[in-house]
Amino acid sequence: MTRTHPHHPSRRALLGSAALAGLAVAAGAGTASAAPSAGESTWPTEFPLPDGWLPEGIAIGGKPFAYMGSRANGAIYRTDLRTGAGGVLYAGATGQVAVGLKLDRDGLLYVAGSTGVARVHDSRTGELLKTHQLTEATGHFINDVTLLGDRAWFTDSRAASLYGVPRGRDGEVRALPLTGDWVQTPDVNNANGIVAAPDGRGLIVVSSTPGKLYNVSPKTGHATEITLSGAADVANGDGLWRIGRTLYVVQNRLNLISVFDLDARATTATLRRTITDPRFDVPTTAARFGNRLYLVNARFTSPQTPETTFNAVAVSI
Repeated sequence: MTRTHPHHPSRRALLGSAALAGLAVAAGAGTASAAPSAGESTWPTEFPLPDGWLPEGIAIGGKPFAYMGSRANGAIYRTDLRTGAGGVLYAGATGQVAVGLKLDRDGLLYVAGSTGVARVHDSRTGELLKTHQLTEATGHFINDVTLLGDRAWFTDSRAASLYGVPRGRDGEVRALPLTGDWVQTPDVNNANGIVAAPDGRGLIVVSSTPGKLYNVSPKTGHATEITLSGAADVANGDGLWRIGRTLYVVQNRLNLISVFDLDARATTATLRRTITDPRFDVPTTAARFGNRLYLVNARFTSPQTPETTFNAVAVSI
């Protein structure tokens, strides 16, 4: 079911499927790479957020701007990666949440809204264009999102299902029950980060508890567990990012990014190395620009108050 916000969607929100076809793999797979700037090495590597922001998700497109959502009220903050300067793009509202985010090439920002909700914003103005009510508000946790084909795919950490929202055009939300090897553990976060598989046909999903990776068919929902080599699990797995056949898994409370090599069909993942940094303070999700990954520190082990300080950091890859 879909609830439309009173604002009328912009023209970009009504793009036809023909325009989307050219974006299917490049935008959906999470592999599009912005060319590194000659001065990128001098750009800042720490980015302050407003006190009490409660960040969890981050998105970056082809331009050097990061979008970071707030769990406090669904607000969105935009930062210039070149200078570190930023400001509130969307002020949020009582009862709203913004966790996982992804930016489409047409300027639409897809936001996982936790309590059964997915939102679509204009990334230039922050305008809320559309709200999709994916599930009931209770008993679900719409956590992260990726783009593949003509849909934005959202995870639900508390239910064994993905949800496909049409990209840039009208259409019905598709609920995709997870089957096959998928194991749903009650009363904990399961499906979390999500990214397209290297072949552009499947969706790689991390289950935070007990820490497994799955390759999911968006046609059938059948999940095949990805065999790990060099690591027993990916416990506390949160955000995912993929560059070609290299998969980055953010393990939040471990303050760690595990870097895996995938085989061509994403049936095995071999641990290549790990990335850590003393500035990590429970990083949750990551986005790439040039030769860096940018991560938000959710600081889940610190007091989550209006006075708590938050930031994002960049690490070289």
